[in-house]
Amino acid sequence: MTFIAYGLYFAALTGLAWALAAAMQRVFDGRLPSGMLRVETALLRGAGVDPARGMTWLGYGMAVLAFNLAGFVLLYTLLRLQGALPLNPDGIGGMSADLAFNTAVSFVTNTNWQAYSGEAQLSYLSQMAGLTVQNFVSAGTGMAVAVAIVRGFVAPKGTTLGNFWLDMMRSVLWILLPLSIVLALFLAAQGVPQTLLGAVTATGVEGGEQIIARGPAAAQIAIKQLGTNGGGFFGVNSAHPFENPTVASNLAQCLSILLIPVSFCFLFGRMAGDRRQGWAIFATMAILFVAGLGVVHAYEVAGNPALGLGENMEGKEQRFGAMLSALWATSTTAASNGAVNAMHDSFMPLSGMVTMVLMQIGEVVFGGVGAGLYGMLLYVVLAVFLAGLMVGRTPEYLGRKIESREVTLAVLAFLSMPLGILVGGAIAATVPQALAAVQDPGPHGLSEILYAYSSATGNNGSAFGGWGAALPWHTTALGVVMLIGRYAIILPMLAIAGSMIRKPKAAATSGTFPTHGPLFVTLLILTVLILGALTFFPVLALGPIAEETARLAGQSF
Repeated sequence: MTFIAYGLYFAALTGLAWALAAAMQRVFDGRLPSGMLRVETALLRGAGVDPARGMTWLGYGMAVLAFNLAGFVLLYTLLRLQGALPLNPDGIGGMSADLAFNTAVSFVTNTNWQAYSGEAQLSYLSQMAGLTVQNFVSAGTGMAVAVAIVRGFVAPKGTTLGNFWLDMMRSVLWILLPLSIVLALFLAAQGVPQTLLGAVTATGVEGGEQIIARGPAAAQIAIKQLGTNGGGFFGVNSAHPFENPTVASNLAQCLSILLIPVSFCFLFGRMAGDRRQGWAIFATMAILFVAGLGVVHAYEVAGNPALGLGENMEGKEQRFGAMLSALWATSTTAASNGAVNAMHDSFMPLSGMVTMVLMQIGEVVFGGVGAGLYGMLLYVVLAVFLAGLMVGRTPEYLGRKIESREVTLAVLAFLSMPLGILVGGAIAATVPQALAAVQDPGPHGLSEILYAYSSATGNNGSAFGGWGAALPWHTTALGVVMLIGRYAIILPMLAIAGSMIRKPKAAATSGTFPTHGPLFVTLLILTVLILGALTFFPVLALGPIAEETARLAGQSF
C-alpha cells in the first residue's frame, strides 16, 4: 500500500509538472495574449527597462547582483525599523543588526534560514512587504537565471542570454503569482489563517491562559512552498497546525515543493527541441530522489529497535506519521525548500544523513526553482567531460564542445559547496562562540553543525532542532555562507552559458556520445555520487555514520 501511495504521489507530480512546463515555455517565449504583453511592456518601460535589449552573461549576472543587493538593503532596513512601522498589532520591536543581516541575506538568496520565531519577532508588515515579497522575487531570480543558462546551451549562436528584468518579471507575474493564489485559497479553505488581526488569548481547560498567534499566513505559505523558499510564518514551520492543518494541506504543500523544479526538467527538453534531453535530466534526479526516500522511509517506519516502539514518532506530528514525514523530509532537502513538518533532529542517524547528502551535492535532485536545473547542468558539464576522456573524443553537449573554460568554471562552481560546508563547518567546530550552539555531544553534535552549514550553503534553510541558530557568530557566518552558496554557482554557470552560446552547433554523428539515454543517465548519477562521496564522506563518517554505528552498539546521543 505504501508503494502505491508513493507511486500515485509521484505520478501526480510528474503529470502536473509536464503540463506546467508547456505553460512555462509559452511564458518565457513570449507567446502570451496581447493584453499580458502590454502589461509587462508597460511595467518594464515604466521602470526604464528596454525589454528588447539582450544581455551578455556578465550583464545578466550584474543585473542579478544589483537587484538582489537592492532587495537586501530594503529588507534589512524594514526589519531594523519594524517596531516604528505600521501593521504591528502585537508591538514587536526591531531586529538586532546581526539577526536582520542573517534574515535579509537568507530571504534574498532563497534560503529562508530562520534564526527567529516568526510569530514572536516579525510584524505583519515585515512578513508581507518584506519576506513574502522576497519569496516571490528570489524565486523569480532563480527561474530567470535558469532560463538564461538554458538559452546558452540550446539557443542558436549569439552573444546574449536574454533580459533578466523581463525573465524575472514573467516568472513572478505569470507563473508564481497565479499558482500562489490558487494554493493560498486552498490552504485557507483547509483552515490556515489569513487575517490582519493580532494574537488572541484563550483560556485552556485547566484555567491557564494561552496566547495564540495568527496573521496573514496562507498567502506566505503558498509562495514559500511553490518558490522553494521554506520560511515558516510560525516558528515550528509546517509542523504548526495553523500552517499545515490537514493531510490534504500536507500533500498539497508537498506537491508544491517539487512542482516547479520538476517542471524545469521538462522545460529544458522543450527549449532544447529534444524532449528526451529533459527526460534524461528528470530520470537522473528521480532515481536519486527515490533512493533517498527509500532510505529515509525504511529507517523511520522501522524506528529504533532499542526502544521497541515500532515507527520512530519522536519529533513527528501524529496526523502525518512516519510515512508522510519521510516524504516531506526527502522532498524539502532534495529541493532547496527547507520547510519541515517534522523535526529532522529526531530522525534516525542515516535518515538524517540522507537529508544532509541531498543538500551537500548542491541540491540538484530537483533542487530549488531554477537552481536545481542549472546545478545539475554543472554536473552535466563534468560528466560529459569525463565521458570525453574515456573515449578519447572532444566532449560535446547538445552539439557544442565542452572545453577547458567550461570545465574550469564548473569546477569553481562545484567548489563553493565544500568551501561553505567543510571550511565553514570546521571553523564552527573549533571556535568556542560557535560551539555554544551545539545541543548534543558526540557525533550527533557534529551532525548538527554539518547539517546547519550544508543547509546554508545549499540555500535550503532547515536545521536540526535545538541547534542555537540565533547566536551572533552563526547569524553572521551563515549569512556569508548563504551568499557563497547562491552566487558562487550562479555567476560561473552564467559564464558557462555565455561561453557556450558563442560556439557553433555541430551536427550529431555516429561518434557523438548520446546524452539522452540510459548510459548517460547512469554516468550522470555516478558523477554526482562519486564527487559527493569524495568530498563529504570523511566528515559524514565522523557524524551520522559514527552515530549509527554507536546506535547498533547500544549507545545513543
